[in-house]
Amino acid sequence: MRALTPLEARVLAVLVEKQATVPDTYPLSLNSLVAGCNQKTARDPVINATDAEVLTAVDGLKALSLLFISSGSRVARYEHNLARGLGVPSQAQALLAVLMLRGPQTSAELRANCERLYRFADISSVEGFLEELAGKTPPKVLHLPRSPGEREARWAHLLCGEVQMTAPRPYTGGDADEGVSAGELSALKAEQTRMAAELADLRAVVQRMAAELGIDTTPPPA
Repeated sequence: MRALTPLEARVLAVLVEKQATVPDTYPLSLNSLVAGCNQKTARDPVINATDAEVLTAVDGLKALSLLFISSGSRVARYEHNLARGLGVPSQAQALLAVLMLRGPQTSAELRANCERLYRFADISSVEGFLEELAGKTPPKVLHLPRSPGEREARWAHLLCGEVQMTAPRPYTGGDADEGVSAGELSALKAEQTRMAAELADLRAVVQRMAAELGIDTTPPPA
């Protein structure tokens, strides 16, 4: 398969994202697809593509069997075929989509940013699928060398060909092994939310069992 253009990659990734986040409006109309491509949040770089430019990208993806156009509706609707077209599982599809939407990221950042597309159990699971993608022929992702001031090396997709190295995040000084990166912080917050939900479920189970056994779980007065 030939390398994708940056806009083709953006279109493909938006379709993957919106299938998971707004399933009621998927497949997407052209208006929704353009809006997703030009979205100002969760995009790097932010772009301003026209309807005509997006339609050109759609045609290119259709020729590669990475996109289908739904028929039977007054408005044409578009859906992706990324997993089958590239021969990758849904976990890898989520990682590739987030890399195409947000640019190079660390494993921790990818785990946090993939939360709505696929929930990875831990960072090692993310890295396992990344290494699998890197080992394909041709490789689909690349582990970039760590830049000065960065605690972790980033991953980048190779669907658009050779990676254009981006400037590293601004370094604020101090020991590179101290502090927590933004990606790690996001991952920790996601994990905290998950653990809080599990704790609430466990409390509900305990209270139900106590009620069935006639045990009073009301805490004593202070």
